[in-house]
Amino acid sequence: MRYDLVIFDNDGVLVDSEPLSNTLLAAYLTELGHPTSYEESLRDYMGAAMHRVHDLVQERTGQRLPDDFDEVFHGRVFAAFERELEPVAGAVDILEKLTADGVPYCVASSGSHERIRVGHRKTGLDRWFEDGRIFSSQDVGRGKPAPDLFLYAAERMGVPPKRCVVVEDSPLGVQAANAAGMDVFGYTAMTPAAKLAGATQLLSDLGELADLLV
Repeated sequence: MRYDLVIFDNDGVLVDSEPLSNTLLAAYLTELGHPTSYEESLRDYMGAAMHRVHDLVQERTGQRLPDDFDEVFHGRVFAAFERELEPVAGAVDILEKLTADGVPYCVASSGSHERIRVGHRKTGLDRWFEDGRIFSSQDVGRGKPAPDLFLYAAERMGVPPKRCVVVEDSPLGVQAANAAGMDVFGYTAMTPAAKLAGATQLLSDLGELADLLV
């Protein structure tokens, strides 16, 4: 199907940040007395905005995370990005093709604008994303699985939700796309296909995306 807008998730779809950020998140939560494994971090927080981390910790323990939690965590993440972050294999190729074919695209991420920008600068993806193509959960207040972010991106790009397709790698993101009334391609590089069962279509390689958009 030919869509009028392709909406990319960022972490894990465009930049290979999920292993780095979830390793650091699990370690920091454990350091603060909330023992968390890497696998548990992926399960509970992958694809989510930071408020979900605060909400789940308080719900489970009755304790609030420190006021500077986000600042300290992002400082560690950004330092790791500068050392190690790479684009997801195939991301540059698909962005080049969308541009050549005149297919509108944008990114809609649970991460902050600063996180998106830091990752894009390090990986060279910033050349594809001027400010008008970048949307963050900061813009809407509620992160995935709420549909707000995807609906906001579609509105700002001037495309009806039913003419949009989302590329997502997290269950929370798939839920959000479904709630927004959009088709969603589930990217299974890090997430088992069964956990993305609500997706319109599954792909294990971004190179498959070009064939799905004709």
